[in-house]
Amino acid sequence: MIRRNISKITQNHWHNGFLGTGHRAMAVLDGVSYKDSDPFILFMDDSLNLPGGEPVGGAHPHAGFETLSLVLEGNERDWKTGSFELMTAGKGIIHTEEITSEQKLRMLQVWLVLPPEKRYTQPFLQKILLEEVPKIKTDTYEIRVYSGSSNGLTSPLKNHTPFTLVDFRLEEKAVVTQEIPSHYNGLVYVLEGSVKAGDKIIKAEQAGWLEKITENGESELQFEALENDTHFVLYAGQPHNVPVVHHGPFVADTMEDIAEMYRDFRQGKFPHLNDLPSEQKITSFSETRKSIIN
Repeated sequence: MIRRNISKITQNHWHNGFLGTGHRAMAVLDGVSYKDSDPFILFMDDSLNLPGGEPVGGAHPHAGFETLSLVLEGNERDWKTGSFELMTAGKGIIHTEEITSEQKLRMLQVWLVLPPEKRYTQPFLQKILLEEVPKIKTDTYEIRVYSGSSNGLTSPLKNHTPFTLVDFRLEEKAVVTQEIPSHYNGLVYVLEGSVKAGDKIIKAEQAGWLEKITENGESELQFEALENDTHFVLYAGQPHNVPVVHHGPFVADTMEDIAEMYRDFRQGKFPHLNDLPSEQKITSFSETRKSIIN
């Protein structure tokens, strides 16, 4: 087992979000090259305290990647606390996020690049509720496995790009470990408290980046909470190691491909997420739920 450490720590700042009054956003990947973040091309921490009234947001297209939406604080209607949604845009989909009522939400929204050979796959939606998430809960920590594996638990999500997403909640001095394929890129993003990850201390609103390893096999990263109620997430994925073009709501191999995506959208070739047939949706993983209470 290769011991994994953190190569660098980055910190960005809150700014006004596109939904207007009451929307704060932090672009976690700002200042980080795609070569270092591959396969993640966008990472937004969105905090919404919207007053309601005039509609904000609306219908918009996506193509060429997948969206990962982790609900840290939900409204318990459309967005439930602790739930996770993986939307494969693939060859194109239309998504509506129009808000007219008062809302208090916090979500992590990440764009995951599809492998070149799956860039134009059929759109697909997967949702997993908190009660369905494989988890370990003890007196000093809780581990929630949304994608990939952790400490003997494996998420039921199906992945085009293999990636690990694990939510950790630790009390002070609690120590846990996480196995990560050595070739994965990724980051540890701290939401509350502070944690020693490998050889570095990462504080709230900071991201610690996994050091790159040339050896094949499995690596292990150790975490030790330095405060009570320390909360952080690990995103790590298999890099594609090929250049991509990101323009607006699309990710592709070339600008010519981007132009084609825009043409398809304007010609009405993208289905709406709500209209996907049942075989292109998984909205319950109850039968594969795994939970360990120690």
